[in-house]
Amino acid sequence: MTHSSWSAGLGHMENRTIRAAVYQVDPYRDPRWAAFLQGHPLASVFHTPGWLEALRRTYGYEAVAYTTTPPGIELTNGIVVCRVYSPITGRRLVSLPFSDHCEPLVERAEDFASLIHSLELDRISERWKYLELRPRTALAVPPRGLEPAQTYYFHCADLTPASEDIFRRLHKNSTQQPIRRAEREGLICEEGRSEALLDKFYQLLIRTRRRQHLPPHPRVWFHNLADCLGDKITFRIASKTGHPIASIVTLSFKDVLVYKYGCSDERFHNLGGMQFLFWNALQEGKRNGAREFDLGRADYDNSGLITFKDRLGAVRSQLTYWRYPGRLAAIITPGWRPKMAKGIFPYIPDSLLTAAWRTKAAKGIFPYIPDSLLIAAGNLFYKHIG
Repeated sequence: MTHSSWSAGLGHMENRTIRAAVYQVDPYRDPRWAAFLQGHPLASVFHTPGWLEALRRTYGYEAVAYTTTPPGIELTNGIVVCRVYSPITGRRLVSLPFSDHCEPLVERAEDFASLIHSLELDRISERWKYLELRPRTALAVPPRGLEPAQTYYFHCADLTPASEDIFRRLHKNSTQQPIRRAEREGLICEEGRSEALLDKFYQLLIRTRRRQHLPPHPRVWFHNLADCLGDKITFRIASKTGHPIASIVTLSFKDVLVYKYGCSDERFHNLGGMQFLFWNALQEGKRNGAREFDLGRADYDNSGLITFKDRLGAVRSQLTYWRYPGRLAAIITPGWRPKMAKGIFPYIPDSLLTAAWRTKAAKGIFPYIPDSLLIAAGNLFYKHIG
């Protein structure tokens, strides 16, 4: 049964009382999990032990995988979730925090229904607030009680054509010309995962988040990603005469290249640094056998990011997150949250967000907040978000 057909059959499983036994797997230590990911076509870098370990080291999120496969037998399915403990946002089961998507790796409708049922029983007995799933593909008929919570646009680019054909599909004025401008300007692209490159990236990240009126993610998060993912992560820095002007972070797993973070110095946007980096990443991905460039999610109201990804020749689709129980789900639409939140603080009580952070006053305050205060704010808040 294909992935799309099992989701269509879920509605017929709701009234069955006989369910498959469900077991828990340690995705950090059980070698079956990593082997299962290598063989599953929908597994992503977000399922891997390295990503899960970085989440645990940075934020204390413990991961567990649910499966209908008995112990000692090669895994045939699995849903991995993290336990998020927070006195601010509540105790939650999330699949997975800080991950654009995390597909339930289940082929059969009856197995998916059994896994969701087991997760719901644990949610109730262990008093978790809700379960959140972040599948990349649509759930045609989700189990009863699982309802949409947030929707985004998702972009993905096909890397199988020849490089010259991929370049031709890039937007001429907004992407092709900046790439050529960057080459004429002599921009240099540095790649790797050293502490020196991480430092350059993080300084640009602080600058970008200040511009967006948001704190940066903790630096230790990126250090742990580099340590846990190894050669699956790359920091790319574009520099002009030795001065870093743009940076992106990409991840890789099997034949998929993933764009995860980007930042820049707005004073040099006219040099085409970001387009230059994406083009370099794309070409290297092709050389390494990547067949797909996952450009991640974008909020519906983030027209600038959506347009930028459209003009990279990516195909746009809808990405929906689901919650159980449904009564806690609320579709996030433009205007529902303060614009400055941009999807970062949707669940933090108003009492913990100062008026300056939630109003237009932020535009006048953020340019003057010291880096140390911005960093401290990120260290404080992100562990509660997930």
